[in-house]
Amino acid sequence: MKIRGAEIIVKTLIDEGVDTIFGYPGGSVIQVFDALYDYKDKLKLVRTSHEQGAAHAADGYARSTGKVGLVLATSGPGATNIVTGIATAFMDSIPLVCITGNAGRKLLGKDSFQEIDIMGITMPITKHNFIVRDVKFLQDTIRRAFMIANSGRKGPVLIDIPSDIMAELCNYEKKESLKEEKKDLVNEDEILEIAKCINSSKKPIIYSGGGVTASESFKELRKLIKLSNIPACNTIMGIGVLGYEDELNLGMLGMHGKYSTNNAIAECDLLIACGVRFSDRVALNTKKFAKNAKIIHIDIDKSEIDKNIYADYKLVGDVKEVLNALLPKIEKKERRDWLDHINELRKEDYRPEDSKDKIKPHQVIKNISKTLGEDMIFVTDVGQHQMWTAQYCGRTKPRSFLTSGGLGTMGFGYGAAIGAKVGNPDRNVVLITGDGSFNMNFNEIITAVNNNIKVITVVMNNKTLGMVRQWQHLLYNDRFSGTNMEENIDYIKLSKSLGACDFSY
Repeated sequence: MKIRGAEIIVKTLIDEGVDTIFGYPGGSVIQVFDALYDYKDKLKLVRTSHEQGAAHAADGYARSTGKVGLVLATSGPGATNIVTGIATAFMDSIPLVCITGNAGRKLLGKDSFQEIDIMGITMPITKHNFIVRDVKFLQDTIRRAFMIANSGRKGPVLIDIPSDIMAELCNYEKKESLKEEKKDLVNEDEILEIAKCINSSKKPIIYSGGGVTASESFKELRKLIKLSNIPACNTIMGIGVLGYEDELNLGMLGMHGKYSTNNAIAECDLLIACGVRFSDRVALNTKKFAKNAKIIHIDIDKSEIDKNIYADYKLVGDVKEVLNALLPKIEKKERRDWLDHINELRKEDYRPEDSKDKIKPHQVIKNISKTLGEDMIFVTDVGQHQMWTAQYCGRTKPRSFLTSGGLGTMGFGYGAAIGAKVGNPDRNVVLITGDGSFNMNFNEIITAVNNNIKVITVVMNNKTLGMVRQWQHLLYNDRFSGTNMEENIDYIKLSKSLGACDFSY
């Protein structure tokens, strides 16, 4: 049976397991929104206040559920408004499918109304992108997009669809999702050699990141840590592997990490890197980073191997599969001398003092974590509040700490929190944000109110762009240029005016 291209889009999304669309209507996608009208029982539509909010919401949905997020935007400014969200997902390897409308095929390349080359714009920040020029390829293009987004190193894929394609009739047949062809990349000889290296090491450290979340390998990593008694640190994208008070948990490393962790990295004789990319926030000085250690690098993306730090042992493959192959060959060790030495280093770590009469960020975050428990989801924007939350959120479950790590996108938080709550309706979602970040996209409060999406929002209102101001204090002789916030916003009145509940402390 022949149906319109717009309905093919909707039916294919349902076939791919999509249950929620975040987006904003417009002329070039009006036919898709018309088709959605008949599928309200199968697809939840969350119209955001701004397309950027929709992209971040789809991102937060994907980060918190492990599913592919879906964002739908119209042509021209609608398409360009999701670019920051696409780049945010790309930098953190988050699976999104982004569908944009465009001018009709006869109008492309003629500077037509709301025409934009969104493929050219997004080529550097997507895993792949498509423009559909024939309706008969529409269904399979969408299926391919989902497979690409959610396979290998995950990431965003964009499909640009001219408006006349949506009106054309074409045959549709329900099909199974495309599956990635997996190659067995785990080499038994390499596994044996690496296991021998781990078993013989005296001062090893495990360093994990977002690839552990993407591969759903938290359980396997915990088994390795506990079995081998190897202390473990993480990037901001790898939060949640171990409990906050666990002796083997070294916390974050790098620029915003602990003194003891960074010193332990400098002293270790073996560094086991799982699903990480040795970013500049971790390996600030690549020539001196873990200079006394042999390095094992496990990552699904071959291009990350030896890109920033040379690895002595290189394993390209899914972290979960590699760890499952490695675990039976790991010997149980105590490593008491190494752990005792790290505990001595910990005595030099900075510990903020509690206060009974002042609001201290670490106390706020710890109290929220304690009150709402391990099942809640923390979402942050970017800045000082982000680092405080990363350091004190105490998450012990995967997909419970969502933040923009690679791109550092201020304004990410509220949209992402909406997406996380939609994807996890039975879990508490708490957004920790600063006044600078919150001011960028607080229009998404309207989205939360209109859709009855209950997000708890904590605004740390210090009336400054705190992290940049901190650098100005440390590096630029207190020349505070552009970082003091002159806005005299009453956030309680603001929340009331937008229909949100408020709590003032």
